[in-house]
Amino acid sequence: MQRDTAQRRAIRDVLLAANRPMSPQELLEDARSRVPNMGIATVYRTVKGLTELGWLVTVELPGEPQRYEVSGKGHHHHFSCNACGRVFEIHGCPSEMDKMLPKGFHMESHEVILYGRCDDCNQSRKQRG
Repeated sequence: MQRDTAQRRAIRDVLLAANRPMSPQELLEDARSRVPNMGIATVYRTVKGLTELGWLVTVELPGEPQRYEVSGKGHHHHFSCNACGRVFEIHGCPSEMDKMLPKGFHMESHEVILYGRCDDCNQSRKQRG
């Protein structure tokens, strides 16, 4: 069992406030506003411990580093911003995906990842030009 330190509380608070999957580097940057001398090794240890406890789950996108989000959110998908690299949760699911399967196939699970520009990056692009 891990001790409840200021660093661990900061990382949990950042994840709860962000309400989206975050990379260890993103966690470090945001948690340093609360614990300035935090290092990346602390982030990795904390993420590992919180994952082992079931408080966090891993989010894997093809060709991307692992990200982590708070567990227990139910079935959902993700949006990856091509401009800033942040990943966001998408609630809802395309209906009738099983109708796309070839005859005789049975779907056991699926993952949908949308790519584009997040609202912040879209607004920034509009302001520039």
